[in-house]
Amino acid sequence: MILLDRVTKKYSRSEGEALHRITLNVEPKEFVIVIGQSGAGKTTLLRLLTCEERPTSGKIIVGGIDYDKLKDKDIPMLRRKIGVVFQDFKLLPNKTVFENVAFALEVVGASKREIKQTVPKVLSIVNLKGKENSMPRELSGGESQRVAIARAVVRQPRILIADEPTGNLDPKHAWDVIKVLEKINRYGTTVLLTTHNQEIVNKLKRRVVTIQAGSITSDRTKAGYKS
Repeated sequence: MILLDRVTKKYSRSEGEALHRITLNVEPKEFVIVIGQSGAGKTTLLRLLTCEERPTSGKIIVGGIDYDKLKDKDIPMLRRKIGVVFQDFKLLPNKTVFENVAFALEVVGASKREIKQTVPKVLSIVNLKGKENSMPRELSGGESQRVAIARAVVRQPRILIADEPTGNLDPKHAWDVIKVLEKINRYGTTVLLTTHNQEIVNKLKRRVVTIQAGSITSDRTKAGYKS
């Protein structure tokens, strides 16, 4: 599903390497947590997976697509296979919950009938049934993040990247979001989660990949994280 083979990323000649010969294999339907301090290279890794950046060297293959052979015009199609959720929710403030999620389908030309059928199902998955007509300002932080997740998965991506999705949330709402990510993973979506939250890492008992100074220093299956 996701394969990085000796991937190095250097932004400029004057700077050091943001990533150094990263090798990583993520199987379909896997749930992987990526941890590391700020500046370790986590965000660069995610930006490479979404083709916002290109590697300096090495090979990336996602869902059978070799990024070396990927043309710029095909990148939007690739991104439809990868849902992304950020720490800040990026909701459209003047649209309802339903409209925020529907917008992700509208931009790819989905019919009104498909939108009407699909959006309620996805809102049910993220436990937001009954919030369809709410505005973003009326939502809690956890609810807002779950709307962002719904928007990211409404096109049924094969991979969901969640970049510090609980960073701005209190513990209860953070766990609400994590439970939704686990549910989406059970439906068959590969999930890549970055987090600084040690409690989440320890309790989830999933595969944990640690990045330090641009290199993978640990890759443990269901090991949790001990400081």
